[in-house]
Amino acid sequence: MFSQLHAPLVQALHNCGLRQDHAAFYAPGHKRGQGVSSLHRRVFGDDIFRVDVPELPELDDLFAPESVILAAQQLAAEAFGAEQTWFLVNGSTCGVEAALLATCGPGDQVLVPRNAHQSVLSGLILSGAMPVWMAPVYDPDWQLALGMTASAIAATLRQHPAAKAVVVVSPTYEGVCSDIAAIAEVVHGYDLPLIVDAAHGPHFAFHDQLPPSALSGGADIVIHSAHKVLAAFTQAALIHVQGSRCDRTRLGMALRMTQSSSPSYLLLGSLDAARHQMVNEGEKLMEHTLALAHSARCQLRDSGLSVLDVSEDGFGLHGARFQQDYTRLTVDVSALGITGFAADAWLHGWGVTAELPTLDQLTFIVSLGNSVQDIERLVQGLRHLVNQLGQLPARGAVVDHGDWSQVDVGLPGAGMSPREAFFASTATCAVEDAIGRLSADVVCIYPPGIPQLMPGEPITQRVIHTLKMAQAAGAHLSGLADPTLQTLRILQPG
Repeated sequence: MFSQLHAPLVQALHNCGLRQDHAAFYAPGHKRGQGVSSLHRRVFGDDIFRVDVPELPELDDLFAPESVILAAQQLAAEAFGAEQTWFLVNGSTCGVEAALLATCGPGDQVLVPRNAHQSVLSGLILSGAMPVWMAPVYDPDWQLALGMTASAIAATLRQHPAAKAVVVVSPTYEGVCSDIAAIAEVVHGYDLPLIVDAAHGPHFAFHDQLPPSALSGGADIVIHSAHKVLAAFTQAALIHVQGSRCDRTRLGMALRMTQSSSPSYLLLGSLDAARHQMVNEGEKLMEHTLALAHSARCQLRDSGLSVLDVSEDGFGLHGARFQQDYTRLTVDVSALGITGFAADAWLHGWGVTAELPTLDQLTFIVSLGNSVQDIERLVQGLRHLVNQLGQLPARGAVVDHGDWSQVDVGLPGAGMSPREAFFASTATCAVEDAIGRLSADVVCIYPPGIPQLMPGEPITQRVIHTLKMAQAAGAHLSGLADPTLQTLRILQPG
């Protein structure tokens, strides 16, 4: 029996990597590093290849675990507060897709906030479910979609009582958290599963100064990206389940469909190691992380910059209750007369790189991997930018950028299901002629990967304006067949 002091999968990988007298006649082709090039060795070193191995008997099977993977997943469930946890090697994306496949079928309605990640679209296409879009609370001063409220979800469920599931994004990219406990109470009143895309919130369970975790709030299915703020490798994630509203057998089948049949043990092992680190050192690490973020927040405000804080009086919450992950720093640079994209490019040259630039803001992730020196460089870089551009005017006294926002929270009119649209015949037309037609593509401002257009949605003048303004400001638009935005793909009638 393993305790939280153990890392069973990591230990098994370590033992496997130490094995020297072994003739490997299995994939991968580099044979535990024996066949790698000098370039490989120079960039990656030697040790990592020794544990880049397949499903050897002593390493268990991700899709039918019986030993070390099963033990590691059980320890993760205990650590994060779930009844059952699965390791993911295709990122949170496959977790969101599998959650929708496990809870919805063709034609089923599922409530989805408009600020959902593009992985939700993939899940809708795969499952055949029909989204019922919900508008998150929007703050016009910060041009941010904050999250969903229990009252808004209750109103939508009254209109769509046949829905099969509800999806919520919490926290957002900027660290804003919805009241999951209140939302879960509403959703469970209809005996529906609540799916929370908590990709950016795996650390919440490890410090009481962070918002409550979605699992502690009663969510039925929660997806975490362990690589975003914890120490797992990129693409390593977790999906957690509690209660009886999710068919776990069906979820397991869905995960086999959405994940690679050759899972990387580098990713799996890093999930076990990240869990072990957070259970045994997480409170101390989060204490330090919160202190770093608080220091940065105070110094940036002293420099005259506005930093997002949903607890401030006068913040445009419209009576809604939200909390914030204060390890996230969202800094408004619009008062400098430049875009967030321009500020990001300038800071990158200074040696500081943000996670997310938008038209008016930069969002920085402060995590357990950051140092005091990192914070000093961030603060110095932004102070230097302020000095370069002159005295800050009052917030809002800036050049009008128009009504473009990172997330267009206007809800689309009636169209067809994403799955029907995915398989429909298409045509290409000039962007001006596409207005009023149904989109054939998913078009996102990336990051954060929130769709502005989805297949089967009507194309409006508003969304065309949004995309053009974003592109002109320097944002990257993903999903366009024509990167110049001169043409769009539309669905053919009939």
